[in-house]
Amino acid sequence: MTRWPMLPALALPALLSAAAARADAPPKPARLGLCAACHGENGAATAPGIPNLAAQNREYLVAALGQYRSGERAAQAMRAVSGSLSDADIDALAAWYAAQAGGAAR
Repeated sequence: MTRWPMLPALALPALLSAAAARADAPPKPARLGLCAACHGENGAATAPGIPNLAAQNREYLVAALGQYRSGERAAQAMRAVSGSLSDADIDALAAWYAAQAGGAAR
């Protein structure tokens, strides 16, 4: 007889919830490589001074990328990268990073 007979029944809802979350996740953006080089594909940057993007507010990310692209926000590297992004690219990237699980602060 098993010691924890209810464990499978308790784990099932968590597994179903995780599967549903993956099904609702946005597709990986075509231009993700531009951001992933510094911010990580999953939004967890590994270099000091580079912000994590995982679980950031989608609207904030759209606004910030638009401001970098227009020059309203000053950051030369971000201006160079965002200058080649279309509005659709920005929306796809923002949706991707907003949907990623947030990690612990570095």
